[in-house]
Amino acid sequence: MNLYLLVKALHLLAAVVWVGGMFFAYLVLRPSLGVLEPNQRILVHTQVFQRFFRAVWHAMPLSIVTGFGMVFVYLGGMQSQGPKVHAMMTLGLLMSAVFLYIFFGPYRRFRRTTDKAAMASALDSIRKLIGVNLVIGLITIVLGAIS
Repeated sequence: MNLYLLVKALHLLAAVVWVGGMFFAYLVLRPSLGVLEPNQRILVHTQVFQRFFRAVWHAMPLSIVTGFGMVFVYLGGMQSQGPKVHAMMTLGLLMSAVFLYIFFGPYRRFRRTTDKAAMASALDSIRKLIGVNLVIGLITIVLGAIS
């Protein structure tokens, strides 16, 4: 297999894990948790975030490294890329910044408190930001598919 194709495959798999995980969490898991009592929802969120964010900590850097690697090693650098690739790179970095904000902001508050109201507030912030990142991720995927 061509090394470029392997790098591209890793890039796509990282995007699928990250964006697919957000899609599942936002549109499937969260609405389904409504049948649980608030304390149970918090316990489920604790477990889900711990596992999903661990996956994103692998997918995010892999996506960035493989994206920049494809552009600079195989495709002639940024100057030879069209606006779609520039947009994908910008949106990918924006997604990374949003994730880092989630992780070190509301998720850290969620993990460090036992106050139910503070946990609920942090969960609401996380939900909204994951929604933003999901939209950015879907736009980025569409740009990748049409480029």
